[in-house]
Amino acid sequence: QVQLVESGGGLVQAGGSLRLSCAASGRTFSSYTMGWFRQAPGKEREFLTHITSSGGSTYYTDSVKGRFTISRDNAKNTVYLQMNSLKPEDTAVYYCAVHDGARYVYWGQGTQVTVSS
Repeated sequence: QVQLVESGGGLVQAGGSLRLSCAASGRTFSSYTMGWFRQAPGKEREFLTHITSSGGSTYYTDSVKGRFTISRDNAKNTVYLQMNSLKPEDTAVYYCAVHDGARYVYWGQGTQVTVSS
């Protein structure tokens, strides 16, 4: 079992930046690929990015590529999402999740990001 707690969300103007954090419990954090998702009102949850267990490989969807950066600190059991050049359409609840090799199995409670125009 892994518990995840996201933080760092808030209200920001378009063009601004935020850094989200996801703190994980458990000693096996460094074994897992970690992902970030978001869900806007009335829309399905959207995958954004992932980072492999060592941090050596990352992937981004086109909607955030070049603006968002995922990173992790295994010593702190934390994964980050640096979000730059934010747009109103980035407004959503952002979630981190643990991938167990087959699927995303553990989820945080989410943190709200609101981008004003």
